[in-house]
Amino acid sequence: MSVTRPRYAEEAPFKIHGGCGLAGICDESGATMSGEDIILAMAVQRDRGNGLGGGFAGYGIYPEFPDHFAFHMMYHDEQAREEAEVLLNEHCVVDLAEPMPTRPVKGISDAPLLWRYFLKPLPGELERLELSEEDLVVRLVMTINAAVDGAFVASSGKNMGVCKGVGFPEEIGHFYRLEEYEGHTWTGHNRFPTNTPGWWGGAHPFALLDWTIVHNGEISSYGINSRYLEQFGYKCTLGTDTEVAAYLFDLMLRRHGLPLELACKALAAPLWSEIDRMPEGERELMRSLRAVYGPAMLNGPFAIILGFNGGMVALNDRIKLRPLVAARSGSKVIVASEEAAIRAVAPEPDVVWMPKAGEPTVARVAGMPWPIHGDLHLTPAEISCAVVGVEDVCDEAVEVTA
Repeated sequence: MSVTRPRYAEEAPFKIHGGCGLAGICDESGATMSGEDIILAMAVQRDRGNGLGGGFAGYGIYPEFPDHFAFHMMYHDEQAREEAEVLLNEHCVVDLAEPMPTRPVKGISDAPLLWRYFLKPLPGELERLELSEEDLVVRLVMTINAAVDGAFVASSGKNMGVCKGVGFPEEIGHFYRLEEYEGHTWTGHNRFPTNTPGWWGGAHPFALLDWTIVHNGEISSYGINSRYLEQFGYKCTLGTDTEVAAYLFDLMLRRHGLPLELACKALAAPLWSEIDRMPEGERELMRSLRAVYGPAMLNGPFAIILGFNGGMVALNDRIKLRPLVAARSGSKVIVASEEAAIRAVAPEPDVVWMPKAGEPTVARVAGMPWPIHGDLHLTPAEISCAVVGVEDVCDEAVEVTA
């Protein structure tokens, strides 16, 4: 008796698991550009999304408030705004509070209340709480997102901001009037949600302080990652797996002081078979890294761009299951999901390449403070010294430059 097998059918044919598009543009000279280029790069990748999420991060966009934390806020209603403002005023001096400048755009509807605040910690507040200003801001962000019903912090860094929502990215960009801003670094995202709903707070980028993440893929380790982060005071409340990546970079780079390459190796860890073939010193370092940061490893296919005030970093998962292309055009480094997006803003780039799996592509803005401990391309021995402390473990002092 012959048995006919049923034809394979996608569980949810409207879900494209390889979807989502991203792009990043960084001018390493520090020259600024309007938001038009990043909007164009994302518009080319329109088919990678379905209109349920688009967003951008811009750096250097608030030169009139370079030392203030710029809080971009989303509110469901006025009560949420009032409750969040009580928290902000309890700990900070708010020098300017105003609605976000927007314009009516076809395709954008049901927007929440969008406000921005430029603030600094109250005099004496850091001493009273025994916190750094960054830790105070992180505590405020976590408290608002978790405890104020209907209030969400879209971004909270200095001289930067995140503008995101439900819609295609080019619609979101024009809704927020990004062509009126000038920044040295821009990232963008086009969302095709697969496991979580499309809503304004769930669009990318995800941000904490000046770290922002845009992400294409699926972080299947979200559960263990979020539980690990909770040990350090981070609360994942926005219902999207990408949120953990932003918090993990803050934990590793700012709080733990890991060099960039080491943090990337922790998140996109080499396979054990690769580690076994490494030279002894590097092998022991990678084994220790897997042991210490095992719960922080990002499992699943992903391509991400990390933005910050000193530049940007693009990174793939360890076997490159999501597309990522990079190029250089003059002083600009451009990364995107598709080469077409790069050529839309730089028709004849100097060089185009495919970043290798698990290896970061870094753009660094000249003249900007480098917020990451250690320089790039350290040897394993130098990385060990940088992390543990040169006076304790190194025969000769290793100079770790910024």
